[in-house]
Amino acid sequence: MRSISKTLKGVIGFTAVLTLAGTAVAADINLKASHQWPGGSGDVRDEMVQMIAREAAAANVGIDVKVYPGSSLYKAKEQWGAMVKGQLDISAFPLAYAAGRHPQFDATLMPGLVKNHDHAKRLNDSPFMGEIKRVIDEAGVVVLADAWLAGGFASKKNCILQPDDIKGQTTRAAGKAFEQMLAGAGASIASMPSSEIYTAMQTGVLDAANTSSGSFVSYRIYEHVKCLTEPGAHALWFMYEPVLMSANTWNKLDKAQQDALMAAGQKAEDYFFGEAQKIDQKLVEVYKKAGVEVVSMSAEQAAAWREIAKGTSYKSFAESVPDGQKLIDMALEVE
Repeated sequence: MRSISKTLKGVIGFTAVLTLAGTAVAADINLKASHQWPGGSGDVRDEMVQMIAREAAAANVGIDVKVYPGSSLYKAKEQWGAMVKGQLDISAFPLAYAAGRHPQFDATLMPGLVKNHDHAKRLNDSPFMGEIKRVIDEAGVVVLADAWLAGGFASKKNCILQPDDIKGQTTRAAGKAFEQMLAGAGASIASMPSSEIYTAMQTGVLDAANTSSGSFVSYRIYEHVKCLTEPGAHALWFMYEPVLMSANTWNKLDKAQQDALMAAGQKAEDYFFGEAQKIDQKLVEVYKKAGVEVVSMSAEQAAAWREIAKGTSYKSFAESVPDGQKLIDMALEVE
């Protein structure tokens, strides 16, 4: 009986060791995720990353993702280089921020290439985005989830629908390509982050601004403008802000872990698609409630802006970026 008892104790002890070992393995892969937006604020980009962290943990494949919001781990534009080097594992990242390293990425913040959210979704699987993702992949980064955020225009003077409407106004544009197009339409450009738009309008530095739907609301720009051009069905402003992962980290994962992260990324992508449209709806509701006139561009008006872009931002991109014209043509082919 004594020998049997010893045997049982040995089995129990061995099982406990295995259990503890399993627990150690489950917590062995710790991933760092970083982004620039406030955590816990309801920002959809933060929620995308938090969702991926939760889903990866629920998959029980040995992945733990710790999220560092609000640029608490890396500053906004430092995240790309950190992922390429394998220092950062995951980021929600506006791809155009890395255009200094890969000029092709400016195509993901180009006037008029994306018309609306459904069009953005079709672009995700197009040859255009296939080429963008090839550059991402060759740089050493993996796309976990696609995400596009819409934006519009607002002015203290008048509604901005056609290119002539911006003439003589000092405006803030989001991104180099938009600055080129608006200057081509006769606007004066004042460059600044979106966080400074409110004060610039309050002090008379700005007459108009171009930014994302979320920024228009969160920075209370409705307090200073007479008219808002909402994204609508024929938006000019869209920005690609995917969730990305370091290939250096990705290649260290087994297939079950990679599959779990891709499944989590798909869930986050689907969530973002619905929420991004709600942001636009909230924009309209908030501005109307504040007494601001809200208008939408027609297809003809958006086409007139694209004609300005062809001679300014598209032309500059085609001349300065390898296969730049090809990229623009590929995007414009997607209906």
